[in-house]
Amino acid sequence: MRIGSEILLDNSLGDEDENLLDLRNLRNLVRHGEGIRLEFKMKVKFPEKIIKELVAFANTEGGHLFIGVSDAGVIEGVKFAEEEQFLLERAISNYCFPAFTYRAYRIRLDNGREVLVYQIYESVDKPHFVQLATDPHPICYVRVKDRTIQASKEMKQILRRENDEGMSFAYGEIERWLMEYLRSNQQITLSEFAIKCNLPNWLASRKLVLLVLSRVLKIEPGENQDHYSLR
Repeated sequence: MRIGSEILLDNSLGDEDENLLDLRNLRNLVRHGEGIRLEFKMKVKFPEKIIKELVAFANTEGGHLFIGVSDAGVIEGVKFAEEEQFLLERAISNYCFPAFTYRAYRIRLDNGREVLVYQIYESVDKPHFVQLATDPHPICYVRVKDRTIQASKEMKQILRRENDEGMSFAYGEIERWLMEYLRSNQQITLSEFAIKCNLPNWLASRKLVLLVLSRVLKIEPGENQDHYSLR
């Protein structure tokens, strides 16, 4: 289900809108800066570049995107918020799949401008992708701290299967070695695991994914390589 509501807020909220941000809460959030669940953009100049942030939120823990706020946290607002919303939602409809759930509304500032707020909910239909008309390959994004990065093959498998029940793995000599290694070294990458255990990449990948899905390991996505550590 996708929600794209147009709600213009003043400084008071009705009971039905108690979960929406007002200007005071907006200022408080912006003061803390960008993070895993918060992203700032000044305007929707290139919507195809912004939708990856929304997809990343849906694939991770959900979050808020503020249009009209600078990277430095200056709340300036946008002059034509309705046009900005139209451009962004057209890009969401054209380039994001499967559909994810979000809410869009506007908060009026003292200067007469508005901040466009997108609240993205963590999805149960992961993974979500961006596929632009200029690129035949869909790309999956995830959120890591205050950055949006492209998900690895392993991360996409984990997103797709993270709600599967009854996951199990064979605890053999390789798994025993890995547990001991991580107790001493804290983390390992796929390539390191494959080399140290003399495994083909596909098998090393399969073992790491199963261990994450079985809640034995946790994964920290990275721009170059993911890192795996004990839970």
